[in-house]
Amino acid sequence: MVTWAELIGLPASQFYRITHPLNIYDSPALSSLATQAWAGRYLQLFNLPPEKTSYRTGHEILLWEDQYPGWLAGEDLAHLEPTPLLSPPKQLKRDEILQRIPAIIEFCHMAKTRCHTYLWGGTLGPSYDCSGLIQASFAAMGIWLPRDAYQQEGFVAPIPNPGVNPDDLVPYLESGDLVFFGTPSKATHVGLYLGGGEYLHSSGKDQGRNGIGMDSLLGQDHPNPDPISQAYYQQFRGAGRVMTSFSPNL
Repeated sequence: MVTWAELIGLPASQFYRITHPLNIYDSPALSSLATQAWAGRYLQLFNLPPEKTSYRTGHEILLWEDQYPGWLAGEDLAHLEPTPLLSPPKQLKRDEILQRIPAIIEFCHMAKTRCHTYLWGGTLGPSYDCSGLIQASFAAMGIWLPRDAYQQEGFVAPIPNPGVNPDDLVPYLESGDLVFFGTPSKATHVGLYLGGGEYLHSSGKDQGRNGIGMDSLLGQDHPNPDPISQAYYQQFRGAGRVMTSFSPNL
């Protein structure tokens, strides 16, 4: 644990190791969860005031491994310890990632069996949002991805669809590929492709299963069409393959 006096004596954007699971918020008001960070991750802390502030004051941070910005509650500063400048993690190649895909899929299946609900910003489990589940499952196997669905879509190698419907792309997909949904302009949802046209994802209450479930890209060709699968089918944007791991720029 680091004291406030020690914190203010450190240079701006000092690196810290997280010693306890943390909630990261999307604004200094700390009213909406953006993501979560598990113990052992690293962050940079910016613009620390010279005097101790309220435990509900938001402090600007940048999570290191995925370069994700956010705000940390003052009460959670006690869960940081200063650490020297970090070296970028090893960037994995496709063959190394491919070996880990079965364990990534197993991670998601195990998460599905635990008592949980959909949680916007959830990354720690047992409750996840869509991209939080994807990031956590890959990170558990040493593969870092960006945090949000649209960022993940931009990071992976796109898989061209020779047709116009999701069904047309299915023969070209491999287990462990990411499948994306949303509007014509932006990906807002992501799932993990399992094979046979099926994918696993964490979806919300308004359009989904309020947690982790399996759905299909086969549309009306599925032997048992499901309304949730059909809704996502209509919002399908495409798919991508994880060819390498994300590496932060220092």
